[in-house]
Order: sequence, then structure tokens, then C-alpha cells
Amino acid sequence: MRWHQAGRKDAQQMVLFSMHKLPFGWERQITEEGKVFFVDHINHKTTYTDPRLAFAVEESKSLSDLRQRFDSSTTGIQVLHGRDLTGRIAIVTGANCGIGYETARSLAYHGCTVVFACRDLAKGEAAIAQLQKQRPSSSCHALQVDLASLSSVRMFAHTFSVRFDRCDMLVLNAGVFGLPHTLTEDGFETTFQVNHLSHFYLALLLQPLLVRSSPSRVIFVSSESHRYASLVTENISEELLSPSHKSTYTSIIAYCNSKLCNVLMALEMQRRFGEQGINCYAVHPGNVVSSYLSRYWWAYRVLFAVVRPFTKSLQQACATSVYCAASVDISRYGGIYVNNCVPCLPSQASLNSVLANRLWVTSLSMIEHVLGRRAFNMQPLTECNNQSLNDKGKTFSSFTMTNVS
Repeated sequence: MRWHQAGRKDAQQMVLFSMHKLPFGWERQITEEGKVFFVDHINHKTTYTDPRLAFAVEESKSLSDLRQRFDSSTTGIQVLHGRDLTGRIAIVTGANCGIGYETARSLAYHGCTVVFACRDLAKGEAAIAQLQKQRPSSSCHALQVDLASLSSVRMFAHTFSVRFDRCDMLVLNAGVFGLPHTLTEDGFETTFQVNHLSHFYLALLLQPLLVRSSPSRVIFVSSESHRYASLVTENISEELLSPSHKSTYTSIIAYCNSKLCNVLMALEMQRRFGEQGINCYAVHPGNVVSSYLSRYWWAYRVLFAVVRPFTKSLQQACATSVYCAASVDISRYGGIYVNNCVPCLPSQASLNSVLANRLWVTSLSMIEHVLGRRAFNMQPLTECNNQSLNDKGKTFSSFTMTNVS
């Protein structure tokens, strides 16, 4: 009887398998003797075990029940092993080098169309050429965006919306660290604008495409440094966020504050846009990862070089971004902070919804101060798929500058 039940279960399992495609890169073949085997064309391996057994989706009832499958040693490529992202479109800012490049490469290797959003277009195209030498079939495009210019961010969003009809993943990866006090062309402190304000603006501009592509995901690359920020509900202001004078500026505090802004906005966007099918995440890539962040001061370059043997590789550092962008495990959950591919508790300040709302309102005001009312006139960016003007008005209703006392 037990044997009969087991046989029936195996038969049901085979029927279930026959209804689902093999993982990306795999092919089912039959020998002359009639035996079924499977070929992994990516890793050039052969097995008699059905690879779908390794990619079963485990349904969790809540976030606390989510089983940990990856850790700090996992790479982005490993996170996506067996996944087919064909038909998906992703944007990765700062994709020409470092963690951004490895994030883009991991997604592109698994069939995703990836847009390299780079300040230097030539470097973005060179990075794509390097990737396509390894994987000629990859679909990658380079578009120019300067995060130190809100006008450039707006132009990027417009160009992207014209060329592509969807956005499944928005990975806000680019950032600066250790800068001396400098102001952008918009008059804002550079670390604040590049790390927070321009990424926040880009996410708002692309919201219609993200909604249309739902379920979609937005990933803010933050840092454990957000725990050392100086922002609190009582002191948040434009001057604190973007110091106008060198005397009130400290580079490491500016960086920590910008990383807190990333976590605050990820959680606030989830509150505002989650019901529209957009899941938002803040991630920590790793501690003192040897990337291009250290390029602005020789002392940081020395520090990063010394600790490099003891920290994550760039492929390991991109794993958490890739996990949040494309993993099936976490698809039901948004508005969370993730470290080493594991959801964890962020700082108490980042959980403060009043602080998040004040940052939202202040950021909108700063953007509008530079670009005027046209900053949020999204009509040119959303004229696709014959949407009605009424639908467009509803799409942007969450941008309202509501304040919470």
C-alpha cells in the first residue's frame, strides 16, 4: 500500500514537472536506450536528475518563516542559478564598474535585458562590450545619466520610457563616498544628491512603468552605515541634508545620512506604492568591499586595499541586490532591509514613518525648487499604451507633499 502511494506520488510529480519548463540553460534529452538525461549547457554538465527538483519554490506563510538559502559567500550568479529572466527589463545605475557591473552581468547572464545607466556613456558601452565577449547573446544597452544633475535624470527617464515599454527591476546602485565638500550644478551637496535625491527622483519618474510592469521591484543599495546617521525627526532640514558650507560638512556623516535616506525611502515607497504592485527593498552589499567607492581619497584606497583579502568579492557583494531584484523567495514581501540575502531589522530611525514622510516632502520640495512645476509634469514620460489622462492622474496621486507633524 505504501509502495502504491509512493508510486502514485512519483507519477503526480512527473506530471507536475511536465507542466513546467526546465531552468534556463537546461535541455532534456533521451539516449538510444530510452533513458532520459538532462544537459546543463551553461556549466557543460550532464545529469540523470531532473534539475527542477533543485529549484522547487518553498511557500512561506510569513517573512519570519522564510528559509535562508544564501549567505555572505553566495554570488549573484549563484542566486540566479537556473532562473530564466527572458522578457524582463532592468535598470542598474552605475553599471559600468564595481558592484553595479556584477549586478548587471548576473542579470544579463540569465536572459534579462539590462540598461546600464552611466554618467560616462563610453565607459558604459565598454562595460557592455566586455560582458558580451563572455556572453554574446546578452541583451544590454547603455544610457547616459548624470546623478549630479536633476535635468539629466529627467532626460534619462524620458529616453528610457520612449525606448522601453516596461521596467521590471530598478536597481539604484550608483553612489559616491569620501568626497570633499562640493556642490552640484543644482546647488546641492554632491553626496546627498547622487546617493539619495537623484535616485529618489528617478524612482518617482519611472513609477508608471513600474506599475505597468507589476509585479516589479525597486532596490536601494544602502549600507550598514545608515545606523550611524545623524538625522532625526526634530532636526531634518534642507541644510542638514545638503550642507551649503564646508564648515558644517563632514564627508562620513554625509555618507551615513544618505544611506539612511535610502532605507527610509525604500520603506516609504513600499507604504505608498506597494498596493500598486511595486515591492521596494534596501540592501547592504557588504563591509568595505573593494569597489570604486574609494577612488576619491588616497587614504580610503589604501584602507580598501588592505582589507580586500578579508571582504567580499564584487560578485558576492552584488548577491543581495540580485536576490531582491529577481529571487522568487522574497517576491511576496517588500518594504524590508536585506543583508547577506537575509531580511533583517534596520535602525530604529529608518523605521520612523514620520521621519520618512518629512524626508519625502523635503526631497520633493528640493527637486521642485530646481526644476519648477515641470519636475512632476509626467505626461511626456507616460504617453504609451494609450493610457487616459485620468489614469495618469491616479498614477501620480502618491506624490502629494503631505506633511506629518
